[in-house]
Amino acid sequence: MKNLEVLLIVMFLVQSVVYSQSKLVESKVYKWDDLVVAKRPQGEARQILEGTTSHFKLCKVHASTLLPKGRMRPEAYRQENEELIIVKEGELTVTIEGKTKVLKAGGIALIMSGDLRENVNMSDKITTYYVFQLNSIEPVDIERGKKAGGSLLLNWDEIAFKPHDKGGRRDFFNRPTSMCKRFEMHVTTLNEGLMSHDAHQHKPAEIIFLIDSQENEKDSKAQETINGVWHDSKVGDIIFLQSNDLHGIKNVGIGTCTYFAFQFE
Repeated sequence: MKNLEVLLIVMFLVQSVVYSQSKLVESKVYKWDDLVVAKRPQGEARQILEGTTSHFKLCKVHASTLLPKGRMRPEAYRQENEELIIVKEGELTVTIEGKTKVLKAGGIALIMSGDLRENVNMSDKITTYYVFQLNSIEPVDIERGKKAGGSLLLNWDEIAFKPHDKGGRRDFFNRPTSMCKRFEMHVTTLNEGLMSHDAHQHKPAEIIFLIDSQENEKDSKAQETINGVWHDSKVGDIIFLQSNDLHGIKNVGIGTCTYFAFQFE
């Protein structure tokens, strides 16, 4: 028993050193066109960002492109990391703990730590999706995630659009999870030439990215101000904002732009 205890302590210390050496994710626009494309037998992979935040020892984002009838992993898997999957284009069949749903563009899967998961492209076209992985500094709380509703599968058309004077909004969820005390995600449609709100700051880290939700939005353009500096962004780019960084987004393209925005702590 003593040997086991010593081994566990050593493993904990090693893990702590590894995570302490990780760098804070930089607040900036991670441009889709600049990402390195790694070819895989079943498609492509793009690593976007990886590092830490004030609340997470791991914050990692990548994108996978699957060929028709393809899958990246040979079988279903479990992992400690909590995952958020958002479909960029095509269709992705996601199964979580035996529950299956076909997610179309704009569809999401919020997967709690430890849940059995599987992602397959069952269609005859390519599918591309983002994967956001989180692992909190505080211990994982499986029961908190279950009490809040557990893992979640949602398609775009299941979320009501609420118009407002600047465009409109879709609220996906606002709840605790196995890794987050609060995880809030919504989609904003912003009219041409408008800024969503004045530059502001908040404690949770935030991720924003434009999507092609309508025919006139494939060439959407926005600018994000980060600590007083403006950065260009278009559909596919990932905007990462660290805790308390001053930021705001403006539609600088023709017509509306639509973007996912989510905060986690």
